[in-house]
Amino acid sequence: MALPKISEARDLSDAELSEQILAIKKQLFQLRLQQATRQLDKPHQFKHAKHRLAQLLTVEYERQAVANSAAAPESVADVIPEGLSEPETPLQE
Repeated sequence: MALPKISEARDLSDAELSEQILAIKKQLFQLRLQQATRQLDKPHQFKHAKHRLAQLLTVEYERQAVANSAAAPESVADVIPEGLSEPETPLQE
């Protein structure tokens, strides 16, 4: 079984992405449980699940970063309320 491509994760909607992240986390828990009880037949499934989880979390982070940058002000002047300005003299220590 080949490792999944990140392009597949990027094609998912936000809801599907969240569902898949939760499903992979549950799968990793089950794999750890099987390993602890010595019932794990295919230890390579850890690698596949961790790889997929990393892809999904990366895509989720990228989307959050884009959303935050779109909402962030472009300059400091946008943050300073009207009527306030920077001090004319620098503060001395």
